[in-house]
Amino acid sequence: MEKYLGCHLSTSDGFESMGKAALSIGANTFAFFTRNPRGGKVKAIDEADIQALINIIDEHGFGKLVAHAPYTLNPCSGKDSVREFARSCMAEDLKRMEYLPGNYYNFHPGSHVGQGSELGIQMIIDTLNEVMWEDQQTVILLETMAGKGSEVGKNFDELRKIINGVKFKDKIGVCLDTCHVSDAGYDVKNDFTGVLEEFDRIIGLDRLRALHINDSKNPMGAAKDRHEKIGDGEIGLEAMLEVVNNPHIVGLPCILETPQDDLEGYVREIEILR
Repeated sequence: MEKYLGCHLSTSDGFESMGKAALSIGANTFAFFTRNPRGGKVKAIDEADIQALINIIDEHGFGKLVAHAPYTLNPCSGKDSVREFARSCMAEDLKRMEYLPGNYYNFHPGSHVGQGSELGIQMIIDTLNEVMWEDQQTVILLETMAGKGSEVGKNFDELRKIINGVKFKDKIGVCLDTCHVSDAGYDVKNDFTGVLEEFDRIIGLDRLRALHINDSKNPMGAAKDRHEKIGDGEIGLEAMLEVVNNPHIVGLPCILETPQDDLEGYVREIEILR
């Protein structure tokens, strides 16, 4: 089965440009922000540009793409205005994703800011049920979080609770971030198989649709979320190779989010992991 490896690419020059950039670095998947990572308005849809990317994807056998919501999106904020931004942003993003059908839309579940995880989880569920519809062609991915502050999604049980409350369960999955789950206390370094077994027991491996492949600057359980280059962090190269070669992972889009100065850093990492 094919390994699908890539990184975040800029949308500034359009969709076809991202496809060409992916090919230039040896990638066969990639991630992109649906809008500025800090929020803001979106560009008008250019259907010809999107079709040009679809042609590249089809010709070169790309895996699924992983669109990423802005970091400012927080559907479980204590502020009505912040929750409304999350709802309207997600609704607009999902409609735009229909022009690039059959791919993934990943988001950070949010921070409950002292309201408690149970209320936070219910707010996330409510937002998802407002923006999802039965015939949408995009699967929404909940990202595993490191557990800093009041983040929701710091363990598999919290993600399971969100999934349980969503109406259209065939449209919801999980993106597992190796740095985040390690920082949250899961032993990616020494027992990734055990991590997947726990994921399967609580959520189900059928829900695992994509990964963020990151080493961590921090030891397991630090709850800090600081990414490191592959092999330079606390998880280490050997464990990262075990992750991407695990039979349950091969075939899923694996997105690098390591700190690099330019795309050349990702060229090297893609070569190592491949």
